[in-house]
Amino acid sequence: MRDRTAWIVLIAAVAFFATIRDGLAQIVALGASATAGYGLAPSESFPSQLQAMLQAKGSATRVINAGVSGETTSQILARANSSVPEGTKIVILSIFMLNDSNHGVSPALHQSNVAGIYQQLRARHIRVIDATGLIRSAARAGMLQRDRIHLTAEGNHQVAARLMASIR
Repeated sequence: MRDRTAWIVLIAAVAFFATIRDGLAQIVALGASATAGYGLAPSESFPSQLQAMLQAKGSATRVINAGVSGETTSQILARANSSVPEGTKIVILSIFMLNDSNHGVSPALHQSNVAGIYQQLRARHIRVIDATGLIRSAARAGMLQRDRIHLTAEGNHQVAARLMASIR
């Protein structure tokens, strides 16, 4: 009986730790303020809203918000690997030129940095989804905060809802 109990405990522990490992970071949203949800409550960012939508559908997928307001593409490139833990299946990128422009970064260096981010992620066999167009679409629809730069909670909701179609 003791051996049987020990086996059951061992199997349960292995299953538990496998679930934790797989749930650590299946999706990471990587970018600057548009990802971080600048000006909003953390629950109103598109990564948080995407997490809530996935949970509502019964998914155990975990979404990590690795957005840092104010960062340039050089800074995002420098932290891309450390911000995306092992086990990540998908990275959602939202990278714009604004922060780079504000720091005197040329369009050529911007493009080179973005290409470097993609290269690092693809080398790790991580699927990349570009959310930049979705964010621009919500902005064009007028879903902007008073600063006329960052999305409202409603805009982030729209982005998350459209991303749901890309998550498989």
